[in-house]
Amino acid sequence: MAYVGIVLVSHSSSLASGVRDLLTQVAGADVRVEPAGGTDDGGLGTSAGLIEAAIARADAGAGVLILADLGSAVLTTRAVLAELPDGPLLVDAPFVEGAVAAAVLASTGADLATVADAAREARDVGKF
Repeated sequence: MAYVGIVLVSHSSSLASGVRDLLTQVAGADVRVEPAGGTDDGGLGTSAGLIEAAIARADAGAGVLILADLGSAVLTTRAVLAELPDGPLLVDAPFVEGAVAAAVLASTGADLATVADAAREARDVGKF
């Protein structure tokens, strides 16, 4: 069975990798979670090349959901997506909470639209 893959676009490599570690514990190893954090030289920022490579690695055949941490990560991701065939989906969702919700649904074999909805709905879930 193919599962929806998840790409985490962050200005920080450590942040993207840390969220990936969390999602791997929540969703298991079947869901491909790929970080695309920082610049090509390891600094803070975003890299179109890292994003494109992460999308390719995350694609297991059921679609790829992308979450971004801050505004320019969204802009860089949109630029990458403009150059790729339709398919990967950038969602407006909280980075950590949306990623956790998406990973849980992806691990059930849910389709891309359902996984994206779960990520978006995480915005409305109270913490207490």
